[in-house]
Amino acid sequence: MRVGLTGGIGSGKSTVLHMLRELGAAAIDADAISRATTAAGGAAIPAIATRFGNDFITPDGALDRDRMRAQVYADPAARRDLEAIIHPLVGAETARQAAMAEAAGARCVVFDIPLLVESGRWRALVDRVLVVDCQPATQIARVQARSGLAEAQVQAIIAAQAPRGQRLGAADVVIVNDDLTLDQLRAEVEQVARGFGL
Repeated sequence: MRVGLTGGIGSGKSTVLHMLRELGAAAIDADAISRATTAAGGAAIPAIATRFGNDFITPDGALDRDRMRAQVYADPAARRDLEAIIHPLVGAETARQAAMAEAAGARCVVFDIPLLVESGRWRALVDRVLVVDCQPATQIARVQARSGLAEAQVQAIIAAQAPRGQRLGAADVVIVNDDLTLDQLRAEVEQVARGFGL
């Protein structure tokens, strides 16, 4: 079973992924793979420097995330160009990791894909889409608590992601994670996981 896991920023998606991993799922974190491509020496760095200039590369050779974040939120073409560099690299590495997990006998492979809905290509690659959902006010409060970003910054990130209704429309399974304790969330995840063969 291949499961695509997604949810807006601050929804609790990473916590759900951790719980699924504890239940025996092989977890493939597209975000972590993406970050690796833009870390010092990462596979995306040469193309990013060519397209955006060395001002977007830190002295240690990594992507200047703050500068790039400001650029892609201000310029949709820059976002598309960045995605065109990173997404093929992430796709190749997730496919490699999935093949390894399946060869090792994993019954369920969960792909943590923040942009599952936006990318369009992922739906055909998974058997089920699991969306972790919560109210926008909950997202804002959680992100502010963990990162210290201003409310306007969090709202801009939310606005740049797929609309909540679009994510929910793509879902086969939804976990509503607004006022759940960790134990309640774990119970929800365990119930969902049974449907995934875990």
